[in-house]
Amino acid sequence: MQKLKRRGALTLSLLLLASLLAACGSSGNTAGGNAAGNSGTGANSGTNASKSETGGVKKDGFPIVDEPLTLTMFAPDAGMADWNTMPVIQEMEKLSGIKVEFQTSPIDSFSTKKNLVFASGDLPDMLYAADITPAEQVTYGSQGILIPLEDLIDNYAPNLKKILDENPDVRKNITTTDGHIYALPFIDTAAVWYRGPMWYNGKFLKALNAEEPKTTEELYTYLKRVKEEDPNGNGQADEIPLSSVKLDDLRMFFLGFWGMYDPVIYADKDDKVHYSPQEEGYKGYLTFMNRLWKEELLDHETFSQTDDQKKAKGKNNQLALFSDFHPYFTLGGEPSDEHPLMTPVASEIAGTPVYGKHPGMSANGTFAITKSNPNPEATMRWIDYQYGYEGATLWTQGPEGLLWQYKDKENKVKEWLPVPGGKDREEYRGTITPNYGILTPGVNLSEMTNGLKTEFDKWIEQQTQEKLVPIGKPPFPNAFLTTEEQSEVSALLSDLKTYVTQMEAKFVTGQEPLDNWDKYISQLKKMGSDRVAEVYQAAYDRWNQGS
Repeated sequence: MQKLKRRGALTLSLLLLASLLAACGSSGNTAGGNAAGNSGTGANSGTNASKSETGGVKKDGFPIVDEPLTLTMFAPDAGMADWNTMPVIQEMEKLSGIKVEFQTSPIDSFSTKKNLVFASGDLPDMLYAADITPAEQVTYGSQGILIPLEDLIDNYAPNLKKILDENPDVRKNITTTDGHIYALPFIDTAAVWYRGPMWYNGKFLKALNAEEPKTTEELYTYLKRVKEEDPNGNGQADEIPLSSVKLDDLRMFFLGFWGMYDPVIYADKDDKVHYSPQEEGYKGYLTFMNRLWKEELLDHETFSQTDDQKKAKGKNNQLALFSDFHPYFTLGGEPSDEHPLMTPVASEIAGTPVYGKHPGMSANGTFAITKSNPNPEATMRWIDYQYGYEGATLWTQGPEGLLWQYKDKENKVKEWLPVPGGKDREEYRGTITPNYGILTPGVNLSEMTNGLKTEFDKWIEQQTQEKLVPIGKPPFPNAFLTTEEQSEVSALLSDLKTYVTQMEAKFVTGQEPLDNWDKYISQLKKMGSDRVAEVYQAAYDRWNQGS
């Protein structure tokens, strides 16, 4: 493949990164879309307002309101520019007739500030990109601080309603146990990646004349060859077969080798819910990682290094296998097809490997309306624009003529424009729209990138379709708990997570022998692991019943 300019591929990758992160920790997608992609050309497009009105709020068309309306918004800010000066904000105000007054907080302190806002009672009219957790949705929804949105969606959000009607699981994933929706998600129903995948250093594969491993045993053999056979050719034994940052970047991918596709909770084919860290597959994962550690095939700085330190090793051509959003982010150089996405390998457990698919939502609680809002109907119309093609394009890529222009508007084919002053396109985008570096409401649609995809982007999609899609498993749904269940489970999981994380490191490094597995399981059960599975089983059963 012809090597590509970094800027084009990096820009598209980062535009799509909003649909992940988990996640993401670092994660990605395949620029997939859904059948709702054309909905933006219907109810929310155009400037000729329909005569259908309710309380001065038009059911379709722009402007949304007859009389100017001012609303307040609380949101995290990446610090790229004053939101009031951003072309997206100015264009949205001109289209909608709604002026938004912003109350922003730096990303790093936003969570603390959000808690203070809720506690103070001095509420904004809406919360944007606010990472409203399931527990917060249940708590503040039941208290009446956040208002129910389902009727507003049905009557004032044609774009979002169309997506939810076509993807009923997404609707279930945002509906709490009392039957209400208190917050809106970012939706990407065609995405595959949930966390960043693993990549092979293609130069090492070529130097060793090796094929991709297909089993855990073949993977072990390959990593051992990397350590012993000098694939970087510098005459030094400085190769690092596998590197990680506290295992957080590879855990979910590797667990799939032993039949699990979530590091905490998952449901098997018989709909039985399991707490992952006490399953036999988890023991298999620990045993394998301990084997790699003992033979120095797993980087011994795994539990102490930063991601930047790991990347430095990649740019020094020392890494054979690693996780990142794209391989050249770690190895340096330009985007190319030289470094293949890792094909998950099979273990001794039947039915492996598996891969936990993207849940269809990158973030659940990205938008909410508070009880202080004077016009929830207009607010729902305002946010619904981001769930259609035109609004999603505006808020993600900016107005036409700045970063991009239509090459074929009828078929929604775009092309990039030169960035003013030769600046980095992604950084420049951060001055155009607030949807930069934060998990926002909206939708990812495949047609948004028509004409913008590079050969590298297409290769990534092909690798994903070949290697991950065939073994993909639906993730554990966003099954809401009741207020009482949430309180109980949150307390249990807090202590369990601390213990499991400590024991994972001890088992992998050999500080705790795996002969003590039964003792470890006994401690988990004393700490309430079975109770966690029991509560999530009840929630999962409710979810399956659609209630």
